[in-house]
Amino acid sequence: MNRIERLWLTNPTLAYADWQAREAAGANRRPFSARSIVQHEAMFERFRRHLFVADVTLANFGSDHIEAFWLAPEASGYTSATRMRYLKLLDRLCRHLVAIGVRQGNPAEKLVRDGQWPKDDPAPIFLPEDADARLQAYVQPHAGDDLAMLRSRAIAAFFLGTGVTVAESRVAQMVDLQPAAAPPYLHVPAHGARETRTVHLDTFAVPILSAWLERRATLPIAGDLLFSLKASGTPITEISLGRIVRATLETIAFEADDMSPRILRNTFCRRQLLAGRSSEDVSKQLGLVSSRTCDRIAATIE
Repeated sequence: MNRIERLWLTNPTLAYADWQAREAAGANRRPFSARSIVQHEAMFERFRRHLFVADVTLANFGSDHIEAFWLAPEASGYTSATRMRYLKLLDRLCRHLVAIGVRQGNPAEKLVRDGQWPKDDPAPIFLPEDADARLQAYVQPHAGDDLAMLRSRAIAAFFLGTGVTVAESRVAQMVDLQPAAAPPYLHVPAHGARETRTVHLDTFAVPILSAWLERRATLPIAGDLLFSLKASGTPITEISLGRIVRATLETIAFEADDMSPRILRNTFCRRQLLAGRSSEDVSKQLGLVSSRTCDRIAATIE
């Protein structure tokens, strides 16, 4: 075995991340999106931990270990769609490991062939109201916060308190955020099919976004982007935003199939619906051209 092949046995987490970055691709050999990469890494890590507990490796796990994974506490509630996503991931992984000589066979191949994607849309994922409250409390500014912590709280609050998309967060300018206005708001410029819109900030997000805006104005970062990790002022990557949100959700002890910024956007949507706003009004606030997404989330409210 060469160094990369050995890495799959000595440090599978690093090996998987390297493979994702260099070679892994989905249908039609198209590279995965940044959001998918973050999700795949998290899925792989859960399965890797399962193998570690079972005292097997990527080189010798079998279909019985995959079946046992569905019975594990963290996977027992997975929907059929989530299970199929795992099987697809394991099938791609095992085909690669067979090709480079780490494995002799692919235990996921038959499971994928026998499985079926659900015909109905998967249920929208959002934070339950208690987790939403915990996250709102967590994102409040603290006197001892360093730059990274303040920024992480602000990014989570930005998604949770405005419902913007990842793409919109990456291009938001400091001038777009007006937490001192009456009422506080975020200006979202038009892009693609979405028209210019004004989103009123949820009250809980005002303190942390005000603190971040004040701190951001003092940083030696080029340009006027609201969020940037580099002095050059380049936008934060989707992968970095996904990791920041995931780490924040893990801090409040929340775990779900999707822990990307999308779950915070869905949570914002559901919170507005719970407050009595119509699906049509919330859809406009989210920049959606139809109310289908809001209607599906509204259906989760009893």
